[in-house]
Amino acid sequence: MPQRHSKNNNDLAFFTYDEKRKLGYGTQKERLGKDSIKPFDACCLCLKPFIDPMSCQKGHVFCKECILECLLAQKKDIQRKLASHAAQQKQEKEEEEEKLMLQKAKELDAFDQQNHGAVPQYSDRNYSRDKNGFHGANSVKVTSYEEEALRTMKAFWLPSATPAAAVKVDAPDTSTTCPEGREKLRLKTLFPVHFTEDTSEQKKSKALDRTYLCPSCKVTLTNTMSLVALSSCGHVFCKKCADRFMAVDKVCLVCNKPCKERNLVNLEKGGTGFAGHDDHLEATDFKHLGSGSGLGLVRPATKT
Repeated sequence: MPQRHSKNNNDLAFFTYDEKRKLGYGTQKERLGKDSIKPFDACCLCLKPFIDPMSCQKGHVFCKECILECLLAQKKDIQRKLASHAAQQKQEKEEEEEKLMLQKAKELDAFDQQNHGAVPQYSDRNYSRDKNGFHGANSVKVTSYEEEALRTMKAFWLPSATPAAAVKVDAPDTSTTCPEGREKLRLKTLFPVHFTEDTSEQKKSKALDRTYLCPSCKVTLTNTMSLVALSSCGHVFCKKCADRFMAVDKVCLVCNKPCKERNLVNLEKGGTGFAGHDDHLEATDFKHLGSGSGLGLVRPATKT
């Protein structure tokens, strides 16, 4: 019976499939653990347990102070960009006006030289001319223009005459964006989120961290559950209770405040500053073998 050579050591000039697997060759995928996933009760900006949580319409939860500072910083940056753009437009307008004035002055000077100057204006193309139409190497005008050209010459091979590249500032977008979803976000679209804290004596004696319950089924909220917040009142429920009661009765079970289907906001779960959101929490790492060393060169891991 023939042997399975791919499982054994051999003297081949290339690696077998089994040897590549043992060396970690190829794309390696691994499900992220609990320590790599952001808790549902943590701010998306500071990654700490939230204080006065607020949520956007896409379900990203932030501390009130963090999101207000973020939006304020974005507005200041927008004002700075607008001022820079306005200054650039003003400078371009002034340069255009100055260019028109210089063009008119050159035209008047050429007209005056042609009619009252001592040097005649030649129409023959065989005679050498400068760019302004003057003829002759001894012309005073030609000499002055050459001196001016030397003073304003831009040459990349001379450090003192290297031209500077003009930095053009485009018109900025005046709307603030969500730091997580990158969609447009305004302050009035944020709504406060209210979690129901577990105040039982057993939880107080066993756990130092806060735990939260679904106010309907009294189940402890975790990262494995899909959560839904009502934008009308801010109370948070598990998705099963939200689909079973709020979507049908159109009323909050805690405060009896009317709600509509558009008020049901699915809260984003998981993810950190280095990992993705929602259910796609899988780390992918690609390794390829080094030449002659037998060791794998690792490319930075990407998380999807």
